[in-house]
Amino acid sequence: MEKRNRIRTSRGDRVFEICNFIFMILLMIVTLYPFINILAVSLNDAQDSIKGGIYLFPRALTLDNYQYVFKEATIFHATLISILRTVIGTVVTVLGSAMVAYTISREDYVLRKFITIAFILTMYFNGGLIPNYLLMRDMNLVGSFWVYILPGLIGVFNLIIIRSFIENLPESILESGKIDGAGDFKTFISIVLPLTLPVLATVALFSGVYQWNSWFDVFLYNSSKINLSTLQYELQKILQNSTASAGTSSMDGMINGANGSQQGAVTPLSVRATMTIVASVPIIMVYPFLQKYFVKGMMVGGVKG
Repeated sequence: MEKRNRIRTSRGDRVFEICNFIFMILLMIVTLYPFINILAVSLNDAQDSIKGGIYLFPRALTLDNYQYVFKEATIFHATLISILRTVIGTVVTVLGSAMVAYTISREDYVLRKFITIAFILTMYFNGGLIPNYLLMRDMNLVGSFWVYILPGLIGVFNLIIIRSFIENLPESILESGKIDGAGDFKTFISIVLPLTLPVLATVALFSGVYQWNSWFDVFLYNSSKINLSTLQYELQKILQNSTASAGTSSMDGMINGANGSQQGAVTPLSVRATMTIVASVPIIMVYPFLQKYFVKGMMVGGVKG
């Protein structure tokens, strides 16, 4: 009887593993196919892409779409600004959010509930576009690089995640620092930061993706400052220009290349696909290095202790 139960159990385990394997393969295909399809369109001739029928591989391989996107003189400087914005904004946001999260996680802090409620209210109430612009103008941030950094110094969502993680840390570890004579700041630097590395990596990924993809604040505050333009904003302008040119063109919406022939022409479809690849690749390259911390950092909200 025991032998039959073992056989049944082992067979059930095998069926589960096979079904789980098939499900994960299907999930991987559903997840990767849109990106691979966009990559194929970006590497395919724009005129040929209009015909449709491109799925996994380009039918007429070409780099004309990428040449069209990167021919703008400001694109490389804008890339540098985007990198600086992403790095500085991520570091400042993570440290700022972690410091506030540690403060309001202390039960002996008198104003912890008031400050927590004040931060949470900002998630539901917003002054609006015009008041925000007037505030940035009065703070002399319009036309400066710091308008990308300071408004997002403390992310409320990130703050809640970090605070929950810190509250789940053993209290004895934090008290050991006080016994050794460490103050709150030294405890935060020496004990809290190393222990919260997984959740900080998670928040860093959230903040980095937000900073890298942002372009609307560039449009609002620095649209006239070419030296402060970011990659996303420049790509947005390229897409708008290609769409406008395609709409007024007499060659079936084609944008002719510099040689004036149909060879090398691009369309809004090919430009969108190319822009998606250009904007996504840097984040995709960074994610594998943060993946293990990302998985650990999302395991927040369990029973304390």
